[in-house]
Amino acid sequence: MKKIISLVFASILGGVIALGAYAFILGKSQQIDNSDVISQPVAVKTSYSPVSNYTAEATDFTKAAEQTLHTVVHVKNVAISKSNPLAEFFYGADAFKGGQRTIGTGSGVIISPDGYIVTNNHVIKGAKEIEITLNNQKIYKAEVIGTHESSDIALVKIDATDLPHITFANSDNVRVGEWVLAVGNPFNLTSTVTAGIVSAKARNINISGGRMIESFIQTDAAVNPGNSGGALVNVNGELVGINTAITSQTGSYVGYSFAVPSNIAKKVIEDLLEFGDVQTAYLGVNPEELSSNMAKGLDLGVTQGVLVAGVTEDGAALTAGIKVNDIIIKMDNIKISKFSNMQGFLSTKRPGDVVDVTVLRSGKEKKFKVKLSNQFGKETIGKLDFSKYLLGSLEKISKEKATKYRINYGVQFVKVRNKNLISSGVKKGNVILKVADVKVFNVQDVEDILRKNKGKLIILQILNDEGYVDYLRLMVNN
Repeated sequence: MKKIISLVFASILGGVIALGAYAFILGKSQQIDNSDVISQPVAVKTSYSPVSNYTAEATDFTKAAEQTLHTVVHVKNVAISKSNPLAEFFYGADAFKGGQRTIGTGSGVIISPDGYIVTNNHVIKGAKEIEITLNNQKIYKAEVIGTHESSDIALVKIDATDLPHITFANSDNVRVGEWVLAVGNPFNLTSTVTAGIVSAKARNINISGGRMIESFIQTDAAVNPGNSGGALVNVNGELVGINTAITSQTGSYVGYSFAVPSNIAKKVIEDLLEFGDVQTAYLGVNPEELSSNMAKGLDLGVTQGVLVAGVTEDGAALTAGIKVNDIIIKMDNIKISKFSNMQGFLSTKRPGDVVDVTVLRSGKEKKFKVKLSNQFGKETIGKLDFSKYLLGSLEKISKEKATKYRINYGVQFVKVRNKNLISSGVKKGNVILKVADVKVFNVQDVEDILRKNKGKLIILQILNDEGYVDYLRLMVNN
């Protein structure tokens, strides 16, 4: 009995000793580990509701996708490349007559039941033949109604009736974070729909070196080669943009795509239909986008807006009272935080439109009503305005000069207006021989060539008083 009691007591004592040793060791290890543990945030009560008012399932893309698919078409552009002059030299012109056929593809959007279709200018540029395939696989030949290189918008038409067509949305109302669908024909995969959100507005990606209107809607909806000219729509199936560009080192989608806003596309289309050309509105200022350093140097107190670095003589802004160093912060109800905002806004207006322009002047807001004008400070373009304002007063080459230089073509200056030409030494009596590599025989020839090259940089061939030909560049304002 004593042995049993002794055994139990020894067991209890051993257990106590073991438990104490374990506690001692564990306590030490915990103390060491705690030195590396990051303190946890304190839980705080919030007003979070476990039942969300919005779920992913609540956004139904099927209706928008279905109705848009029937309004988006496949565009095939058949072009004829120029013959190889070296091959012609060795084998004769007839050996390569007609050049080589090249085929390009893209997308387009039906905008009327009688067959008008909007697409990108680069999709149909240089086309000898345009073929349109509808979503129901019907194929039509299309004719070009008009193009506008600066916005990369083109209008074509097919001979058809009762076509499904898209409704335009007001792209000014599009918000960053809003769902959008891109519908088109990437890699000839017809009737493809992708979804994403609006990532940014009034985006300038500088793809044209300043020659294009760049106030794009940026989205992360997948867009690839073949999507160009297709529709970017909201969840109601309304057109908010024309898919136009991607930024990529591979030529394929890497997360960013860009669309011409529907308001710009709509205005271009309406101008092409009504005037056969696009009526561009000018504010009449030399704009500079604000930067932090510029704002600090001028002690402006703001870093967003467009600085008026200069005003055009006889321009709309000067007439309204806008001055140098004013900062444009709003046009109508559109906030102007950078130049692309202003460019996009003006691209939806015409000469003669009246807009409210809000500026900061000496730290105070001032509002002006501005009647927009064209590039020549007028509402309408006169018969010889391009040659008059871009070059100066011209007349047909005199008989004396034609005899002296043994030429039967050319137009001479009566007065030089262009300051760049004056600084290059051009003066009264100098003779314009060619404009954009085309011989000119009278003033109307010059005018017609300038109008055909709006928005482009061209070369003038000018015969000076010493009998030498100068080659000078001229930017033809759009």
